[in-house]
Amino acid sequence: MGDYRKLWSDLGMDLEKHDQLCAVLPGLFSDTYLNQENRPDGMNYFNFVFSEVHGLRIQELDEHKKKGGKVIGTFCVFVPDEVIFAANAIAVGLCAGSQFWVEDGEKVLPRNLCPLIKAFMGAKLSGTCPYFESCDMVIGETTCDGKKKAWEILDEYVPVHVMDLPQMKREKDYKMWMDEIKIFISKMEELTGNKVTVESLKEGIKIANAKRRALKRLSDLRKHKPSPISGLDVLLISQIAFNDDPIRFTEKLNELCDELDERVKNSSTSDKKRILITGTPMAIPNWKLHSIIESLNADVVVEETCTGTRYFENEVSEEGDTIEDLIKNLADRYLNINCACFTPNHGRTDDIIRYSKEYDADGVIDCNLSFCHTYAIEHNEVEKALRENNIPNIHIETDYSTEDSGQIKTRVEAFLEMI
Repeated sequence: MGDYRKLWSDLGMDLEKHDQLCAVLPGLFSDTYLNQENRPDGMNYFNFVFSEVHGLRIQELDEHKKKGGKVIGTFCVFVPDEVIFAANAIAVGLCAGSQFWVEDGEKVLPRNLCPLIKAFMGAKLSGTCPYFESCDMVIGETTCDGKKKAWEILDEYVPVHVMDLPQMKREKDYKMWMDEIKIFISKMEELTGNKVTVESLKEGIKIANAKRRALKRLSDLRKHKPSPISGLDVLLISQIAFNDDPIRFTEKLNELCDELDERVKNSSTSDKKRILITGTPMAIPNWKLHSIIESLNADVVVEETCTGTRYFENEVSEEGDTIEDLIKNLADRYLNINCACFTPNHGRTDDIIRYSKEYDADGVIDCNLSFCHTYAIEHNEVEKALRENNIPNIHIETDYSTEDSGQIKTRVEAFLEMI
């Protein structure tokens, strides 16, 4: 990474503490990713993006802001990026996946709370995340009680706008979500000074759909036996998707997929077990479970998570002549995400069964972040549905620390032998 210390200093970051984070990440990345054999050449771009994750991209955000542009932080796949693009703003994902930030988060949050919430709060409080420090506003949402209350604290440090996500999917809930999108549009117009028009919103939809299409193309390639790319590499790509320039990201991902198309044509057989992961999202740099699984005789071939299929499945219709038409299209697409915050949420178990068959998975690992109650409770229904379909599965609850890595590896190893 180049010398960005002045940029970080101008953002008001804690440089000494940030140095501690930067001292750890390169080694973790190298040990996890660069030791893989036979990686596609197209991964070099994504390696570079990670190597500059707190550098070049932050410089791009800074240049955008100097031209009068705004940067919007998001924490959830329910926030419609299309609206942010339409207002000529940049969207960046802020969910954090490192134990490094948890201690600072616990200064204002209870310890028995999901590590993802504690980590993103700690990232802001510690002044060590340049994405957070670049944001003019962050967009929260009501996907869980922990987040709902965390927004109140976070609002003391950075402007927060909360989108009230319905907890059911009835007709009145769709109308409510449409109203929330309208309010969000007004908020973006007020913040940026740019009017969201039919033309600009359609352009935003096209950009987001193109990215989804590229991610879906990558995902479909993993249906081949063997998968032409590791689950670890796909996880990194998915995590980078939340922060990279969407047009450039889409172009580079399609170039990688072109390479993978050729790999599929020349692939040989493999005896590795094919694993589907479901459950809570895996924010960067949370690579623990994938790393453990793929250090054994197994490949992760699909993730039914918010850093997996929920992020890119289903496009927003570009049909419509009015803002109202396009808002309805947005509501239809986003409320089709099967998050555990909804009740009932049978669609998620249906998705898991469908993906297990589509990707010819040998087994399912249901992974849950500690104290994430919605997904923990849903495990009973998930396990029952998998059992009824004769699909082997195990449930793993973990956090961001490495203390349980040995135990998880032993359990996964036994699971693979069993299937």
